[in-house]
Amino acid sequence: MATHSSSSSFSNIKSYLQALSDTPNRLSRRAGSVSTSFEETSRVRTLSGGDMKRSLRWYDLVGFGIGGMVGAGVFVTSGHASRLYAGPAVVLSYAIAGLCALLSAFCYTEFAVDMPVAGGAFSYIRITFGEFLAFLTGANLIIDYVLSNAAVARSFTGYLCTALGISTESKLRITVNGLPKGFNEIDVVAVLVVLALTVIICYSTRESSMLNMVLTVLHLVFIVFVIVIGFTRGETKNFTQAGDKNHTSGFFPFGASGVFNGAAMVYLSYIGYDAVSTMAEEVRNPVKDIPVGVSGSVILVTVLYCLMAASMSMLLPYDMIDPDAPFSGAFMGSDGWRWVSNVIGVGASFGILTSLLVAMLGQARYMCVIGRSSVVPTWFAKVHPKTSTPVNASVFLGICTAAIALFTDLQILLNLVSIGTLFVFYMVANAVIYKRYVSVGVTNPWPTLSFLFCFSLTSILFTLLWQFAPPGKPKAFMLGACTAIAIAVLHLFHYMVPQARKLEFWGVPLMPWIPSISIFLNIFLLGSLDRPSYIRFGFFSALAVLVYVFYSVHASFDAEEDGTLSQKNIELVKESIEVQDHTLKV
Repeated sequence: MATHSSSSSFSNIKSYLQALSDTPNRLSRRAGSVSTSFEETSRVRTLSGGDMKRSLRWYDLVGFGIGGMVGAGVFVTSGHASRLYAGPAVVLSYAIAGLCALLSAFCYTEFAVDMPVAGGAFSYIRITFGEFLAFLTGANLIIDYVLSNAAVARSFTGYLCTALGISTESKLRITVNGLPKGFNEIDVVAVLVVLALTVIICYSTRESSMLNMVLTVLHLVFIVFVIVIGFTRGETKNFTQAGDKNHTSGFFPFGASGVFNGAAMVYLSYIGYDAVSTMAEEVRNPVKDIPVGVSGSVILVTVLYCLMAASMSMLLPYDMIDPDAPFSGAFMGSDGWRWVSNVIGVGASFGILTSLLVAMLGQARYMCVIGRSSVVPTWFAKVHPKTSTPVNASVFLGICTAAIALFTDLQILLNLVSIGTLFVFYMVANAVIYKRYVSVGVTNPWPTLSFLFCFSLTSILFTLLWQFAPPGKPKAFMLGACTAIAIAVLHLFHYMVPQARKLEFWGVPLMPWIPSISIFLNIFLLGSLDRPSYIRFGFFSALAVLVYVFYSVHASFDAEEDGTLSQKNIELVKESIEVQDHTLKV
């Protein structure tokens, strides 16, 4: 076959039309093509030019994990979950959500240790389920990052007003009457924050880590202060008594279902640890540092959240908590304690900066590795030789985030966020099982794929019954039947299908139980999201499919013709790949 240049499909209109006419053939060749751990850590990585500097240790990763997770959201979600779903048992909701996050974190950790590259979930899915599914999940993840970062940047203005004692956010925003409502408040502060953080993450990952450490410590000091105030001023009777006698009292006023619904709501407070896996390429000792950094940060944040929830529950009875400002509201009515709400505003401002910094680091590294795979222009893959950071991806996404944050209202953005991230968590849990039980070209993949399909289907049925079936014995029976079927399928798979791969370093324990529980929990949490979230997910997924069909598949096909990417797999050299891959990590 003739050799083409990497831009052959796009060199002129005629070439592009010829490429489009060959789309079915190219889709069959590229959509399911998988990379390997060795390719991702060697040949593909060279497309970035310079290497990212390995300067991070486990404590940097713990700092990034805490900074990424503990944003301002916890000051709001805890109030909603307690008042509307779980009552004082919101403490258990946070514990359950923390366990879910830890199980997902285990899946990320196995991949990050085995393949220490900056691509995170995109790379993990690319080496298991192929290029198309990797692009679909990666595109949704990038969109979620940009939109949520814009929302977080705008919320910084609100908390800054609280910290400064300014009564309304409009004093720090410019209203333009000619623009439609929801897009007419220009937020210059949010733009300046995004652009400043973009400059910092372009300059150095090490310096970014130091700034994150300082801001995270300051944020934690304020959170510990709020916890101590809650425990010293609060009353334990509020754990079991409602403020209004007409409302249900007790630790579980909404029953067990309320605790799980609360867990679904507060789980979004744990999103952020996935960004830590994108730092794997910059970690000195991935085998030791990544498991401690990722899992350690999730455990510490779970403890912190449970203490915050207990503190809030002690301050006021659950039915008197202000859902939008649970901590500030508890002090606003107390003479001499109004200043505490200002302190909370200062602490939340630090939290916003840390979560924004970590998310912007993560989104740039995702974009960099997506660029290496040639499904977006390779310009995004370039690593600057002096700073050892993905400057092009950082600047491009920083400008996109700033532009959206400048105009768009916070509520409009928040309705668009979270479903993509949960979908990616679900995909990574599936991918870690597939990688452990299937050796491409050697092992028959259908038993594993059949198990993943049956288990996901059972989990979807359980979730639909939980959400929509009327309460009563028939619902309990059907939920029990779904649970029994899921456990039976899991047992059958565990005893009949042997693992194709034994890991030398860190692996998810109790395989396949832990990733399977993670699959179920992510589906269950997806079931709790609202209709606009699914409409958004469908729209952006359809957009991603169009981009893949009209651009990405042709760009990666050209890269394959050039020899930049391989077709399908290189399992013929599987043994040497594993040896070289392990040598790289050591």
